[in-house]
Amino acid sequence: MRNHYFATCPRGLETILVEELKLSGANDIKPTDGGASFNGDLGVCYQINLHSRVATRVLMQVGNGQYATEEDIYQGALKVNWPNWFNVKYSMMVKVTAVRSPLKSLEFITLRVKDAICDKFRQAVNSRPNIDTREPDVRVHVYLTSDRFLLYVDTSGNPLYQRGNRKNTIEAPLRENLAAGILKLAGWQPGQALLDPMCGSGTFLQEAVMMALNIAPGLNRNFGFEKLKNFESDTFKKIRNAAAKAVKPVSFQKIYGSDMDLRAVRVTKQNLEMAGWSEAVQLSHIEFTKLTPPADSGVLVANPPYGVRIGEDETLAELYPQMAVTLKQQFSGWNTYFLTNDLRMPKLMRLSPSKKTPLYNGPLECRLFEIKMVAGSNRRDKPESAEAKSQDKE
Repeated sequence: MRNHYFATCPRGLETILVEELKLSGANDIKPTDGGASFNGDLGVCYQINLHSRVATRVLMQVGNGQYATEEDIYQGALKVNWPNWFNVKYSMMVKVTAVRSPLKSLEFITLRVKDAICDKFRQAVNSRPNIDTREPDVRVHVYLTSDRFLLYVDTSGNPLYQRGNRKNTIEAPLRENLAAGILKLAGWQPGQALLDPMCGSGTFLQEAVMMALNIAPGLNRNFGFEKLKNFESDTFKKIRNAAAKAVKPVSFQKIYGSDMDLRAVRVTKQNLEMAGWSEAVQLSHIEFTKLTPPADSGVLVANPPYGVRIGEDETLAELYPQMAVTLKQQFSGWNTYFLTNDLRMPKLMRLSPSKKTPLYNGPLECRLFEIKMVAGSNRRDKPESAEAKSQDKE
């Protein structure tokens, strides 16, 4: 049976999401800002939840219609046979998202959809599910346009960037699916040298290890679809077993991480050890300005501090030129990528990015700057390429 789905992802990673959906067998894929809709059977849904590195959630559509008032949405939700989707013993929550909706209160719509679900259960089984907004068994999502509503059950449960691997973090960790997407945007391939010189709690490193060892990102977690009544346990068992068999043995993967903060290095080490991946990565405690490249060529990827872990804007303004000196002197032949919300960074480094990709780290708008370290060709005091000039006009 074909179902209609919507997969969400961090804004800026939609193209990568579409590629993953194709590989998982999805049909009729239509990307939009922050995700893509698609069709597929339950096996496709399970594949995407298990294997997607950039998706945040996979939602299965259970109802839709037109509305003018809150009552229209209530009646539309009441038409869905919710007891066919999940057992009354499971707790649930409702989340409403709206774009250009004329209705004033999303909280009131949330309440009316909860009422409709509970009323449907009372009609069917003379009981109603409990509401749990923190750790619900079942999540219902409502999406409103200017005149239409879409009702979904969440097949993912906890967001898919929660891989079940990272136990320890330091301040403002990067979300795993954004880190994986950045590695894909950087064009990094397993077997190629990868360096994160500001590794924090090791998110880039862990995502790279999972790619290199062919580990499905969802292999160590549970999913929301396991609590839905249409769950095909045999289908999922086959998909999970195939993923488990495809994992490669742990060995060194030319993945390198470092940080000037010894605590960050220790946290990264603990996370890698707990996942059983410490052998795959080489860690060191060193400042960016004292770095030497671990190979003749490779990919350097970093999420520099936004004035939180090192200091205020003035300190960063002093750090960037020093970083640039290290890149120019040491990293000829490397492609470097920096995710930051500090748009001054390339100018202060006097380096011209060949690409500036808008990305969002949660609600924070950032840029992924690509700076290719080809000797003598990326200085800002040289004529800029037409592409770099046009991008500067953003």
